Amino acid sequence: MTSLLSELCAIAGAAFAGEGLPAELGQVQLSDRPDLAQFQCNGALAAAKLARANPRAIAERIRARLAESGMFAEVAIAGPGFINLRLKDEALEARLQDLAAQPEHALAESGARKTLVLDFGGPNVAKPMHVGHLRSAIIGDCLQHLFRANGWKVISDVHLGDWGLQMGQLISEIAIRNPDLPWFDPADRSPYPDKSPVTMDDLERIYPEAAAACKSDPARLEAARQATVELQAGRPGYRALWRHFLRVSAEGLEREYDSLGIHFDEWKGESDADPLIPDIIEDLKQRGFARMDEGALVVDVAEPSDASEVPPLILMKSDGAVNYASTDIATIVQRVREHDPDLILYVVDQRQHLHFLQVFRAAQKTGLAGHAALEHIGFGTLNGNDGKPFKTRAGGVMKLYDLISMATDEAKQRLAEAGLAADYPESERSQIAQAVGIAAIKFADLSNNRVSSYVFDLECFTKFEGKTGPYLQYAAVRIKSILRKAREEGHSSGPPVIRSEEERALALQMLTMPEALESAEGKRTPNLICDFVFRLAQNFSRFYTEHHILSESDEALRGARLGLCELTLAETERLLGILGITVPERM
Repeated sequence: MTSLLSELCAIAGAAFAGEGLPAELGQVQLSDRPDLAQFQCNGALAAAKLARANPRAIAERIRARLAESGMFAEVAIAGPGFINLRLKDEALEARLQDLAAQPEHALAESGARKTLVLDFGGPNVAKPMHVGHLRSAIIGDCLQHLFRANGWKVISDVHLGDWGLQMGQLISEIAIRNPDLPWFDPADRSPYPDKSPVTMDDLERIYPEAAAACKSDPARLEAARQATVELQAGRPGYRALWRHFLRVSAEGLEREYDSLGIHFDEWKGESDADPLIPDIIEDLKQRGFARMDEGALVVDVAEPSDASEVPPLILMKSDGAVNYASTDIATIVQRVREHDPDLILYVVDQRQHLHFLQVFRAAQKTGLAGHAALEHIGFGTLNGNDGKPFKTRAGGVMKLYDLISMATDEAKQRLAEAGLAADYPESERSQIAQAVGIAAIKFADLSNNRVSSYVFDLECFTKFEGKTGPYLQYAAVRIKSILRKAREEGHSSGPPVIRSEEERALALQMLTMPEALESAEGKRTPNLICDFVFRLAQNFSRFYTEHHILSESDEALRGARLGLCELTLAETERLLGILGITVPERM
């Protein structure tokens, strides 16, 4: 089904073409002044420059052609040549009923036959997930839902940090504590024990101690570096021990992501691309892209137009070790070979912008990126009331698990204050509270422009009024309650109709959802979806306040209003689903 705005653009484009003007001038948009019109077209002003004519005279000719289409209740000219449009209710109603029959057609199709690789999450092996991982997870998950909804083939990859110095720090620390373990024998002792010598709790305790030791003792740091080199060179015992690190870490990480309702298509890491690095380095040397600089192998990525210095990308350090840049280049090559993507997005803290600028330029300059566009989707920090990155009350880094528990507890309190779910079984109340807590966290994050930092305020985020996730959940649950009661009373829904300004506003908004989703995709900004679904809830609230639904005595009108409720619920749940928010059946 062609979207309403696309259809209006086609009609207006034909009107301009009929006057011998470019059809592209017939772009129609939602009106900047909804009190004057529903839609507007500003093409007459640009047409006047092309034709060297009076813009109002051109607008008048376009107005006459649009009036002949039979679709508009009003076509008016304002100012120097703006064309204001108001649809006939029957035209709006017909398209609303088409949407009700096929609600999935409210989605955009901007990604048809396109492939996206989406890199987000990025936790490190052997470290617990903490609040610093939250924004990447929430924003990335929303983007994978959004791009899929718009027709893209999406491959999401958690891209674990599993191959750097932290692995050498862990290996060398465990070797100091337990030197007799078989993994530390220089000889190959394969097969090594299947049972891991460490648990995730062990790793969480050992890693910070190892990192602190390396920071204070140069000899200890050198031992960690040597262990890293031997691991990457393939020492059997180190590789076997490292695989245990991966397994126990992945189990913990999957539980954490599951608690947020976030899932990945691939669980790859830096190590998966490591085998490609030697051939890539040799290739870049042979083609003249890599050069030696003070013992390091680098690729120049600076451009004359740069406003500030962009240092060369270091492929190999002077000691022969590779780094994050090397594995990121190799990962791009791997993704191009395996998925042939049109686009690769990296959802990573904005503070990594320079790193990705260097990597992307190197990959594109050398042709390693193929035809894939590369983008860094940066974001700001989640802060406490002091304006600094959010921490525990004791000043430490807050684990993600503890943050979710806090949100669930706060949600339970809000539910009790509102008298919601009070008579439900305890298990159901707990499930609702967790869904509300997660919705509070996600919507608070996504409703902010992603590049902005924001203050984390659970008390505010969990309220059932205002622009919050819980408010939107409750708005959807209220519609579910109406429809459930209608079924219990034997009422059936019918095709929605437009008989009032409130119904008209709901219809107009729902029919412009494809453009809202396409705009959010193009700008990579989930907050546009948050704005849209919040306005939808407000429009429904006005409709609900002004109209009888279950108590309507006219059976046909009652059915039409129930049909409008069904369509509003379908779009609300679809939008909240893109945000990663679930809607309970009741509250």
